[in-house]
Amino acid sequence: MVETIFLAKPRGFCAGVDRAIQVVEDALEIFGSPVYVKHQIVHNQYVVMALEKKGAITVEDVAEIPDGAIAVFSAHGSPPEDFQEAYARGIRIIDATCPLVTKVHLEVHRYHRNGFFIVYIGHKHHVEAQGVLAELINGIQLVETIQDVIALPSSLEKVVYLSQTTLSVDETKEIIFALRKKYPHITNPPMEDICYATTNRQVAIKALAKKADLILVVGAINSSNSNRLVETARKEGVESYLVGSYLDVQNSWLKGKQIVGISSGASAPEYVVQKLVHSLQKTGAKVEEIELMKENMRFTMPDIIVKAKQQH
Repeated sequence: MVETIFLAKPRGFCAGVDRAIQVVEDALEIFGSPVYVKHQIVHNQYVVMALEKKGAITVEDVAEIPDGAIAVFSAHGSPPEDFQEAYARGIRIIDATCPLVTKVHLEVHRYHRNGFFIVYIGHKHHVEAQGVLAELINGIQLVETIQDVIALPSSLEKVVYLSQTTLSVDETKEIIFALRKKYPHITNPPMEDICYATTNRQVAIKALAKKADLILVVGAINSSNSNRLVETARKEGVESYLVGSYLDVQNSWLKGKQIVGISSGASAPEYVVQKLVHSLQKTGAKVEEIELMKENMRFTMPDIIVKAKQQH
């Protein structure tokens, strides 16, 4: 029987997700519906459904957006050709790309201009990685594993590594170690690309793992940072599962578990977390929050939103 629930803090929405959701809500208020959103604004079905109820329409391809429409590009970043196609068709773009993702896009061009070959650490099927890789035709190579590092040409003289913002900190360190071993002269970005929120939530999960018999991570199956939280917990030796909501929790997971740790990915709404907590409290479990650090990061809104608000 579950006796104690430990809630990790920080958890849930990061500054980039907060900003992206607010961008869509502001666009709907300023311009009216429909507002088209290219790709899920953030990787969470509850967030997407809530915005669609307000008049947002989620599409996967610029071709699905009518000429001249208002379109928000998602927090994960987009390939340059998507912007080019949209501008050519008179689509009014509001770019909700997380500024920390934008930083990586800019780094790609800066290092390429300076003659570097870029090794990008990421997941090839993730939309963020696809957007970054599309910045260059040549001169950039994605690696997911140490085996990918081994397969890289040994003759690279001027090489730099960049990374997806939502990766496992520990796994990325292993890949960076392999890169440094292969290329002792490799350059790294002046600031780590893995975002503060991803890092903080993984640190919090490790703290939970020291206390809990079971860890549940609230998040969507297509959320990279949520999946990395589950992997981090399991690497710490604790049984862990990704759940979209309390409805996904299986009774067999709870059998013999007295202490359950709960966290959530950076795009998971807090109300979904609280519903999970309430469902577990039916056994009379007490709830305690473990706060590892405070997050005060905020990002400014896109200029088009700021200016439109000023005119209203």
